Formats: sequence, structure tokens, C-alpha cells
Amino acid sequence: MGYNVISCGRIPSTQLMATDMVADGSAQDLTVITASSQTAGRGRNARKWISDSGNLYASFIYKAGARRPTLAYSFAVAAAETLLSFDVPVQIKWPNDLLADGKKISGTLLEYCRDFLIVGIGINIKSNPQNAPYKTAKTDDYAPGLTPTKVLGRLIECFEKWRGKDFPHVRQRWMELAIDMNSPVNYHGAGAVYCGLSDTGAMILRRGGKYELVYGDEMSI
Repeated sequence: MGYNVISCGRIPSTQLMATDMVADGSAQDLTVITASSQTAGRGRNARKWISDSGNLYASFIYKAGARRPTLAYSFAVAAAETLLSFDVPVQIKWPNDLLADGKKISGTLLEYCRDFLIVGIGINIKSNPQNAPYKTAKTDDYAPGLTPTKVLGRLIECFEKWRGKDFPHVRQRWMELAIDMNSPVNYHGAGAVYCGLSDTGAMILRRGGKYELVYGDEMSI
């Protein structure tokens, strides 16, 4: 599909390598960097992403125009559709973590760097962290025999399908896959009800009889 795949062994981070390529001018559109393992993998808010061998660690480099906050949902749906195609029963936890039976199996990180968008993703395939502050899962629990290469191929197909779709289509599918829609959540230490996404990609919360639009923050379910 026109992607250039750069396969690495053990490196600090595919995301770091991607940003370095942007910085030195060697980055190109439709480039994917993969690693067999990472020594300094990270997720949202600089959280450490444990990166043992046997899993998929990849960063996608795309030429970017204007920043589109709604793209986070496009890539979340694409990642979910990838695992669903292998019969892994995932749901999306806002904004783009994937849970299987309530346990984290994948995370996605979007970062803009100069004129590029870098999409980092980790998917637990053969192993999952046992000392994380939350429950985790791996695809082997549901679809034994998957390999990082096979998952990457399907992921590329799904990324191409969903990153170009209009947001109303993405929004509809995202909400179909979202976990605990219309359920109580904790936001900044106070209770609210999570009602879905607005047409601009904001999270809709209801407190009492009032609705709030929330961007780029975190909640716990």
C-alpha cells in the first residue's frame, strides 16, 4: 500500500526514532518503524510502556497538514477493527486505549512534529505486563498464533481505511466500540455521566442537568 517499513531490533523507542528522522530531515510520508523490543517505550503523558519481545511496537509517520484532533478517534477505530478482525473482543477506552474484557491490550499515541504526524502504537501479542497499575491482556489469550508481522499488515490496511474517512462515520463507529457509554465516570475528582462524542471530537459529560464538552483530558471509568 505504498508504505516503507523500517524493521529494527531492540531500540530505545520507535517514537523517538521517528521524531529524530523528522528532525534530521529524513522522514517521509507513509513510513513505519517497528522494533522487536524497546528500552524506553512510552505512552500518553510520558508513561512508561513496557516493551518485551514478541509484541508489536510501531510508529507511523504521515505528512500532516492542519492539525485534526479528531484523528485520534480514527486511529483508535482502526486499531480496534484490526484486533476485531482476528476475533479479539476489544472495546475502546477514551480516547484510544483498547481493552479486552476490561484489560488493556493496546495503546496509541499521536504526536505532531513539524510537518508530520507520528502515530505510535503498542499491541500486546505474546506477552503483557504483570506489574502495571492496571489489568492487561494479550492477543494470545484470544487468538493464539498471531505474529507482529501479521498484525502490522492488517493494521496498515485499517489505518488506510479509517484515517481518510469523514469524522461522522468515525464518530459513529467509535461510539459503537466505546466501553461503558452512558455510564458514571470520575472526571477531576467528581462524578459525571459519559454520554459520547460531540461532532468536533469533544467528550460529552453530563453533571446533573448540565452538559460539558471536554477536550484532551483523562477520566476514569
